[in-house]
Amino acid sequence: METNKKKLTTASGIPYVEHENSQTVGPRGPILLQDFILHEKMAHFNRERIPERVVHAKGSGAYGKLTITHDISKYTRAKIFSTIDKETKLFIRFSTVGGEKGSADTERDPRGFAIKFYTEDGNWDLVGNNTPVFFIKDPKKFSDFIHTQKRDPYTNCKSATMMWDFWSLNPESLHQVMIVMSDRGTPYGYRHMDGFGSHTFSFINANNERFWVKFHFKTQQGIKNFTDAEAGEMRGKAPDFAQHDLLTHIDNGDFPKWAMKIQVMPEADAKTYHINPFDLTKVWPHADYPLIDVGVMELNQNPDNYFAHVEQAAFAPAHVIDGIGYSPDKMLQGRILSYPDAHRYRLGGNYEQIPVNKCPYMVSNYERDGQMRVDGNHGSGPNYYPNSFDNIEADQSYKEPAWDLGNSVADWYDRNAEGENDHYTQPGNLYRLMDAQAKQDLINNIVNSMSGIDGPKKDQIVNRQLCHWFRADINLGMAIAKGLELDLNETMKQMPA
Repeated sequence: METNKKKLTTASGIPYVEHENSQTVGPRGPILLQDFILHEKMAHFNRERIPERVVHAKGSGAYGKLTITHDISKYTRAKIFSTIDKETKLFIRFSTVGGEKGSADTERDPRGFAIKFYTEDGNWDLVGNNTPVFFIKDPKKFSDFIHTQKRDPYTNCKSATMMWDFWSLNPESLHQVMIVMSDRGTPYGYRHMDGFGSHTFSFINANNERFWVKFHFKTQQGIKNFTDAEAGEMRGKAPDFAQHDLLTHIDNGDFPKWAMKIQVMPEADAKTYHINPFDLTKVWPHADYPLIDVGVMELNQNPDNYFAHVEQAAFAPAHVIDGIGYSPDKMLQGRILSYPDAHRYRLGGNYEQIPVNKCPYMVSNYERDGQMRVDGNHGSGPNYYPNSFDNIEADQSYKEPAWDLGNSVADWYDRNAEGENDHYTQPGNLYRLMDAQAKQDLINNIVNSMSGIDGPKKDQIVNRQLCHWFRADINLGMAIAKGLELDLNETMKQMPA
C-alpha cells in the first residue's frame, strides 16, 4: 500500500472528498449555500488573474548565473565583481513592450532585458532593453508615448497614425525608431539578441571614486533576426515562439550565454564630453569608451511554474547595491519611483517577499504588516527606530560619496535646448553603418508602417516625419519618400535646406 500519496485539502489544509460534485438538494435540485469547496474553488478562480503589466506584459524568464572573468575592482567595490570566477545566481525576464499578455512575442517592438542578481549585499536589478537607447529622454513623456503604442481610445485598435504622429512631433525618438524599424525590431526569439542596461549608472570604488558606466550583454549565440515578413508569419503560426524557443533550449541543456561588458567614463569627462552622457536617446561611441570585459551570464534553469516566477517577478532600477549607483539620467530618475510603485499596485506592498523577488540573504528593517505578509513580520522585534532592544545598525562602510551636481538652481529645463537637440547625427551614422540588405529592410519596414497612417492629418504627419528622415540621411529620406509613392518634387519643397 502506497503511503506517500497526498491528501486532497482545502487551502487551509482541511482534507475533503467531493472535488467534482456540488452538494445539492437531491440529484437534480439546487446547490446548497454551505458547499464551501465550491465557493473556495470559484472564488480563487475569479482571482487567478492579477493585473497584467501596463508595459512588458508578454514575457519569458529563466534562472542562471553570472561568472566573473575579469577584474574591474579599480572601478567598483561591488562584491558581485570582487573575485575572478565568482558566481552569482540570477533571474532574467525577457519581454515585448507594447503588447498585451496574450499578444505575439514576435511583434515589432523593443525587447525588455531585466536581470535580478541575488548578491550578498541585496538584490541588484538591472532593468534594460535589447537596445542601448530609448524613444524619449524625460519621464514626463512616458505615459504619452506608451498610450501611442497601445490601443486608440475610439477604435480600440492599434494605430499607426498615433505612433507616427507622436514620433514626428518628438524627433528625439528618431534613433530608437530607426533601431525598431530595422530587423533588430523583430529578433529571432530572446537567445539571439544583445541586452543593455541602457541608462548611465555609476560605479564607486574602494577609494570612493565615482565613474559613469553603461552595461552591455553580447549574445554568444550570434545575432539573428526575423525579416518583417517572417515575423508576420510567425505571429500567426506560433505567437509564443520566443517563449517556446527559450524554454526548450534550456530544457535540452543548450544553455544560452551572454558576455557581460561595460563602458566606463571618468566622472570628470561628463562635464566636457560633446554628448550628454545622461541622455537615454544617445549612445557612447565605442571609439571613445571601448567595451571592457566583465564576465559571462548563463541561463540554465527553467522555472517550475510560470506564474510563480515569471509573472510575479518584479524588477526595479531603484534596486542597486553598494558599489553601483544612479546617475542624473532623467529617465532613470523617473523609473526609480515608478517601477516599485507599479509592483505595489500589481502584487501588493509586500511583493519583495514573493520567492522570486526575495533576497536570499538577511533583510532587517522596520517595515511591518500589510496584505500578504508571509515572512513572520519580524516576530516580536521592535517596529521603531531608534530602540533599546535590537541590534540593527547602519553600517557606515556602505556610505556613498556626495554628488557634485554643479548647479543649485531648480527649474524646468527644456530637454531639447541648444546643445541637447542633435537628434539626427547618431541615427544617420547608424543608417550609414548598415549593409545594403539591412538598409533595404529598414526602408521597407518604415514604408510598411508609415503606410498605415490615415485620417485628415495624414499628409501633415507623413511630411513631418519625412523631414526627420531627410535630416538623418538624405538618401534614406529619398528612399522612404519613393517607397510611399510621394511626388518627390513636391516633397522636396517641404524639406529643410
